[in-house]
Amino acid sequence: MIAAMDRVVVFDIETVPDLIAGRALLGEQADGLDDAALRERLGARYAREGQDAATAFLKVPLHAVACLALLVAEREGSDEPWRVRRLAARHTGDTPEAEILALFDRTLAGRPAPILAGFNTSGFDLPVLRYRAMVNGVSAPGLASRLYFNRYTEDAVDLCDVLSSFSSQGKATLHELCRVMGLPGKPSGIHGSQVEKFYKEGKIREIADYCESDVVNTYRVWLRYELFRGRLTDAAFQASEANLIEYIRTHANSKPHLADLVR
Repeated sequence: MIAAMDRVVVFDIETVPDLIAGRALLGEQADGLDDAALRERLGARYAREGQDAATAFLKVPLHAVACLALLVAEREGSDEPWRVRRLAARHTGDTPEAEILALFDRTLAGRPAPILAGFNTSGFDLPVLRYRAMVNGVSAPGLASRLYFNRYTEDAVDLCDVLSSFSSQGKATLHELCRVMGLPGKPSGIHGSQVEKFYKEGKIREIADYCESDVVNTYRVWLRYELFRGRLTDAAFQASEANLIEYIRTHANSKPHLADLVR
């Protein structure tokens, strides 16, 4: 008898303000504004007290996907370790946003339909993907293949949510979780709040490397969570970790930015 195949897709996105959507939103208020002034005007709508309008966080529909990174892993049977099959990042420096969305959806449309895992994905990444698919007129049936948009199912595991028991008081950042678990955590040199700045400077490759690093970190935390829940034996957990490390080392020439994550 052939064991059932399990699949998980761990993902992360990085976004930048969609100034075209911003102009449409503001209408006549945007007339005569250059991009910098438009960004500040948009930020002023949503800035909290004391926050700089030029960098204020915009509402989700005003975010465009600059990069999407994913890790696909599979296992045959519940006693087996997870094995990484793919680790990649697409960015708008070489791939249009609509194509990035369509390629991601194609990954989800495979069989079996995978579990989705991420960090802060239920409140941000998934809504952004749905909005951007609609803005770009992209059909995305893969995103409807399981209850990915239902916050309390096993179809999409938002580690930020579940590890804090859906409580704001219990939340920690991905970097904090990695560090306390003895993992390297996020790379130095870039922070999520700097993505817009890096994008304006044309450093899209650096954004993609950062995003891919986040996916590896998230996968390792997810493996710990599966061990905690008894869905991985200790031997299967150790083998899953070893497989990830071997995958990254095998791809060291094309992914040197991941080397410090598995030291």
